[in-house]
Amino acid sequence: MKTSFVFISFFFLVLGLLIPVNSQTDSCSSSLNLNGQLPFDTTTFHCNPVWAAQGFILRYSQDVASNVWSFVLSAPNPDSYIAIGFSSDGKMVGSSSIVGWVMPGGTPIMKRYYLGGQSPEKVVVDQGSLPLTNTSKIVPDSSHIHMAFQLNTNQPQSRLIYAVGQAGRYPGAGPDYVLFQHSDVVSTSFNFVTGQTKTVSPYKSLRRSHGVLNMLGWGVLMPIGVMVARYLKQMDPIWFYSHICIQLFGFIFGVAGVICGFVLEDKLAANVKKHKGLGVFILTLGCLQVLAFLARPDKGSKYRKYWNWYHYSVGRVLIFFAAINIFYGIHLGSAGSGWNAGYGIVLAGLFLVAVVLELRMRMRN
Repeated sequence: MKTSFVFISFFFLVLGLLIPVNSQTDSCSSSLNLNGQLPFDTTTFHCNPVWAAQGFILRYSQDVASNVWSFVLSAPNPDSYIAIGFSSDGKMVGSSSIVGWVMPGGTPIMKRYYLGGQSPEKVVVDQGSLPLTNTSKIVPDSSHIHMAFQLNTNQPQSRLIYAVGQAGRYPGAGPDYVLFQHSDVVSTSFNFVTGQTKTVSPYKSLRRSHGVLNMLGWGVLMPIGVMVARYLKQMDPIWFYSHICIQLFGFIFGVAGVICGFVLEDKLAANVKKHKGLGVFILTLGCLQVLAFLARPDKGSKYRKYWNWYHYSVGRVLIFFAAINIFYGIHLGSAGSGWNAGYGIVLAGLFLVAVVLELRMRMRN
């Protein structure tokens, strides 16, 4: 027993020696030591973690005499670009940003952009309202990118937007420096006096209405209506009218949720093509189900079995893609794990009830 313990201790000791420790880990509890590569001294800078999910750290200081604010934005190297935007209303469109990246060959590049829209041609390089000084520099180390710049202003805008690019994709190396779509973005409100930062969700009530209506309509009521039609056939005609009412309310809530989504997309100028495409597909399936109900043949018709097959299949496809799109929407909206867990519990409960009713139905038959 003692020999085994000694062997295990020796193994972990050797393993610890073989695995290199990253001495470049960046945090506000340690000083930023880059061997004098930064264009200004950061020893007296304020330091705040501003985007924990991506490891973004913002260091800043104000020179009251010259009205110059100095910034260093540090982030783990994403094999792409990092960006900070200054906005008047927390929205990406209309903001001015500073973007930095290190090319695969090791060349650091930093550019400013004006974000006039979502399409690439409206994201204009070397434009924007940021009063940048000539002191700007990208300093990479073994694991991080440090983007240093200065603004000549009395007070920077407090609505800050951070973004990180798609791994392996860099803005074009040519004169246009086309900025590709980011992989993740967050809008925040920053207090330069206290250093406090908080995530801001524009149109929060509209976002919530969009999510709740779609979740309740397509993701909860529709599955319940299907279960009523499948497992309560012995309660005729109550099952039929219950099925119709539940699906009707589900369809109404779902349509209202889709309308909220269109309004939200227009207000935020958001690029959510996949989520929108799935939503339109689900809405189309819902409309087809309504039309199918209106064109339902009689029970004695020879076409009734084909109608049944069509009705069942379209309904199940709708529910499947609705669940996927709801989880995807929670991810896009950064609603948090609570929403994922809540809807997951609801789905698990419905699935468990369906399993029990399915077993009872098969035993009864």
